[in-house]
Amino acid sequence: MEESENNTIENKSENENVNFQSRLDLTSLTESIAAMKAELNTVIVGQEKMIDQLLVAFLSNGHILLEGVPGVAKTITAKLLAQTMDIGFSRIQFTPDLMPSDILGTSVFDLKKSEFEFKKGPIFSNLILIDEINRAPAKTQAALFEVMEERQITMDGTTYVLDKPFLVIATQNPIEQEGTYRLPEAQLDRFLFKIVIDYPKLSEEILILQREHVLQNHGKLENIKKIITASVIEKYQTLVKQIVVEQNLLEYIAKIVVNTRENAFLYLGASPRASIAILNAAKGFAALRGRDFVTPEDIKEAAVPVLQHRVMVTPEREMEGLSSVEIIKQIIETVEIPR
Repeated sequence: MEESENNTIENKSENENVNFQSRLDLTSLTESIAAMKAELNTVIVGQEKMIDQLLVAFLSNGHILLEGVPGVAKTITAKLLAQTMDIGFSRIQFTPDLMPSDILGTSVFDLKKSEFEFKKGPIFSNLILIDEINRAPAKTQAALFEVMEERQITMDGTTYVLDKPFLVIATQNPIEQEGTYRLPEAQLDRFLFKIVIDYPKLSEEILILQREHVLQNHGKLENIKKIITASVIEKYQTLVKQIVVEQNLLEYIAKIVVNTRENAFLYLGASPRASIAILNAAKGFAALRGRDFVTPEDIKEAAVPVLQHRVMVTPEREMEGLSSVEIIKQIIETVEIPR
């Protein structure tokens, strides 16, 4: 009897050791994320949800679309995130006369060698800030399709693979504003998240003014520390992919996405790429919270920023003032949460 109990205890101990060893060590990741958040919060007032979504996108290796009226710190937010990482940074200002070659690069004839030489454009970097992306026409937008999806560029029959990590943060003004173009659906689908930045509250506005007054002639980004390097980012992104997702949670994601295709209020539902995006983003949210497994709450938190720019509301419902965010939240409420 005693020997049987001892064997049971030993087996239990061995199983615990096995389980412990199989868990992911997220200590370094969570410490780095906390340090990055601290740096971002020295400049950005409030916007905790936005900061979390930015960090989740970079952990999930996904592109970000920041939308808001002029003056709500979209550009400074992107530059600030780049400042916390020791990687290449490039900024491209989109304008109506911008050409694809201004982004990707162009072939120039070298007289000495008597051959064409490809001069790389500003897209050849690690973190790309595209400012006011919806001020450029469709021809220029199309130049981003391959590079955002496949992280490579094909020019004159030659394929150039971009260095890792590669992340695009694009800002856009609301489409109701003058001089803006609606982004093509294929372009929108390549962004992991669409993050909408609202006006600050009164208390936050006061704090913004106080900080600006204290800064005087000093720049906002002068004292921002670099927290992580390119190799560390790749390591974290690989780690996040290994986060555990149960089968019933995969089914939960699929049901939410399929519901967008069957909803009477939407005439364009989300594609399978959206399902994959929710999966990757949910893993990112789990890692952000220091967990090596995904919960239904992670999926619900990822669903709105992943889906809101991928679905289209019917004109009738749009005229009634119903937004894609409200419809997505309704869908999430109707899908049964796995137990």
